[in-house]
Amino acid sequence: MVLYQLADVETPVLSQFSLKGKIAIVTGGSRGIGLQVVTGLAEAGADVAFIYKSSTDAAETAASVARKTGRRVQAYQSDVTDRARIANTIRLITEEFGNGRVDIVVANAGVCANVPSLEYTEESWHYMNSVNYDGVMWTALATGQLFKKQGRGTFIITASVSATLVNTPQTQAGYNASKAGVLQLARSLAVEWADFARVNCVSPGYVLTEMVTKQPKELMDIWLGQIPGRRACHPAELKGTYVFLASDACCYMTGSNLIIDGGFTIP
Repeated sequence: MVLYQLADVETPVLSQFSLKGKIAIVTGGSRGIGLQVVTGLAEAGADVAFIYKSSTDAAETAASVARKTGRRVQAYQSDVTDRARIANTIRLITEEFGNGRVDIVVANAGVCANVPSLEYTEESWHYMNSVNYDGVMWTALATGQLFKKQGRGTFIITASVSATLVNTPQTQAGYNASKAGVLQLARSLAVEWADFARVNCVSPGYVLTEMVTKQPKELMDIWLGQIPGRRACHPAELKGTYVFLASDACCYMTGSNLIIDGGFTIP
């Protein structure tokens, strides 16, 4: 097999962005970037199951997106750090929600903490990497098995600009290293899976989620001064990027990392 190509490469471009009839799974989909990804995929026509760990209103969130988009949207509780559990959840979604198929999986779950490097404990280091790095790998392994069986699939990872630079003035070596790890993991999987799946990353800059908005105003002012665009990103501004990567509009794109940062990484 070779990397998937549209049967008719002259298909009108807007129709190539349609996800009608597709089944998608998004980890960390109950809030922030993940919720916007869920919404965007559903708006493009996909039925979407999202995975959450601790949200108290995930079912209501799913119902709200379903009403807004007219697509099936359902929430499933799981834990990306538990290899067996996340694999079982993805299999359950595929069988129960996808009727035996899944087309798109977005590994979006992630955490961040500002910790001086000399103050990491085994527990704090392990937690950061178990979610951001191991969690992506366990999600990928379960997904890859299904995609290989089907012969086709799309895997998208939420990385970060922190994968390619060191943010200042905060100290977040663990976060930066974990995101750099998933970036190289994505490239490796893209090569290994080229005959049955595409693997790409999205690397957002500063986005107005709780990870950013709960920081002190003085820190936000410094960040805005470092961004040529002079503002942070609204989470909804990212959903089109994920739809593009999930769609047939980029069939030849794999192993890539799309940086969405208002110019932050340029200077």
